[in-house]
Amino acid sequence: MNALRKITLALLVTIATLTAVADDNLEVLRPVTSAYTLEVGGARLVDTYLSPVRYKGWHLGLGYERWQAMRYAPERLVMTLRGDLGFDRTQNVVGNSTMLGLNLELGWAMYYKFRPAESLTIGVGGGPELNVGGLYNSRNGNNPVSAKGALTIDASAYAAWNFNLGRLPVTLVYTPSLPLVGAFFSPQYGELYYEMYLGDRSGLVHFAWPGNRFNLDNRLMADLHFGATSLRVGYRLDVFGSYVNNLTTRKLTQSFIVGVSGEWLSLNPRRPLSQKTKTISALW
Repeated sequence: MNALRKITLALLVTIATLTAVADDNLEVLRPVTSAYTLEVGGARLVDTYLSPVRYKGWHLGLGYERWQAMRYAPERLVMTLRGDLGFDRTQNVVGNSTMLGLNLELGWAMYYKFRPAESLTIGVGGGPELNVGGLYNSRNGNNPVSAKGALTIDASAYAAWNFNLGRLPVTLVYTPSLPLVGAFFSPQYGELYYEMYLGDRSGLVHFAWPGNRFNLDNRLMADLHFGATSLRVGYRLDVFGSYVNNLTTRKLTQSFIVGVSGEWLSLNPRRPLSQKTKTISALW
């Protein structure tokens, strides 16, 4: 028994030593893939807290996203940080009433990625998302604002395909996401915000799931790699719907996207790179 313990201990020490040597010799670089985008498109919405009438108009948005392989298991785990600010200006069919919308989305997600083919990378995962904003309609005199707020856990995925368009390298990325569980804010039917201010705050926070708060966000992007900085073009389809307290909100936005993207790598000038360096990108 003592001999078996000695052999096992020797094996563990040998494995730990070899692992430490391998880690010392191999330096992993994890470049950051970032993008800054502008959205331009159309919006259709209805919010029965403000009006039962449908509104239609245009949509503008600013977006930022950041991708990077994680420090732990960088070949398999990827994290992303995304922020979107959207503004909508819509009118009713007659054109005598305007509804404005402002919305901020902040999300973080982690993906487990794998490669079914050399040029194709697929990731599945999810993470938390914060969504705050509101709608404004001046014709609704007593309560012209419909506030929105939600904190959810989203399921999301991505697929990245690298190919050449002639001599131009292109990365095509599709990212869908859908909130699964969480909580969201909604007043009671006909409840005024002044009543909430006076203390009537029961039933304002509701459990969220796809049955009462559905939000499918689809993004299709193409990065055209002209050089160190790439041109990003794409399309976004965002479908939103909620139903609680006999109040319905529906919103559909379709927008074209243009922006810049690229990979950035921070290096320490005081620490030269080792001869064995491996670069792991987030999307490929």
